[in-house]
Amino acid sequence: MSAVRDPEPATGPPAFLALAGHPLRWRLLCELAESDRRVWELTARLGERQSLVSYHLGLLRHAGLVSARPSAADRRDTYYSADLVRCGELLSAAGASLHPALRPILVPPTPTPEELSGRVLFLCTGNSARSQMAEALLQQLTGNRVQAFSAGSQPTQLHPNAVRAMRARGVDMAGRHAKHFDEFLDQRFDCVVTVCDRVREVCPEFPGTTTTIHWSLPDPADSGATDEATYPAFERTASELAIRMPFLVRLLADGVRAGR
Repeated sequence: MSAVRDPEPATGPPAFLALAGHPLRWRLLCELAESDRRVWELTARLGERQSLVSYHLGLLRHAGLVSARPSAADRRDTYYSADLVRCGELLSAAGASLHPALRPILVPPTPTPEELSGRVLFLCTGNSARSQMAEALLQQLTGNRVQAFSAGSQPTQLHPNAVRAMRARGVDMAGRHAKHFDEFLDQRFDCVVTVCDRVREVCPEFPGTTTTIHWSLPDPADSGATDEATYPAFERTASELAIRMPFLVRLLADGVRAGR
């Protein structure tokens, strides 16, 4: 009588598990889930050779889990960021491939009102678009339960296309004005988010800040074209901020739950 063999699985594990399950690639994803970073920052934080980090970043980029963008402060530098939505989709598919009941939620669950608190400061150079839009989106998403502020290193004036792009999302930014980050130096924030590569280089320390995050977003008005021609860039900025914002809110809520 022949021995009974366990049935072999019809297919192997999802490719995402093999890719993200590598120890170094997982650490890279964890670092980039917190903040956009440059290669030399990743090598310093992980204690690995640059060639090795660059190789594994290349694999993550090829899979669409990580994207790269030249630094606006120094074009020789590149910022890397994790596509958390894509990671969530693939994690969901991996769970469902084992059992339908293991399909997780693809977007961060909405925190309860009790979890929504804290103070966040968004910074860019001119405080004319990116940081102002981020401030308005966070206020909208949390019903102003999270206190959001914005400022710049060289404040100019609120760009009309920023107002227009946010109005399309149901947010009225008319009447807001640009501010210098010196106005906030004596204030405490739970999180400071730089949304501009240039301002990250000159960002001062804000006493008592729990978390500092960088989002490498291009300046939508940087092309120098007419306002009408640059409007799609402002729409793209609003869309990218809207994708990132729920993940920030979840981090803030987890900080409240942890008593920070």
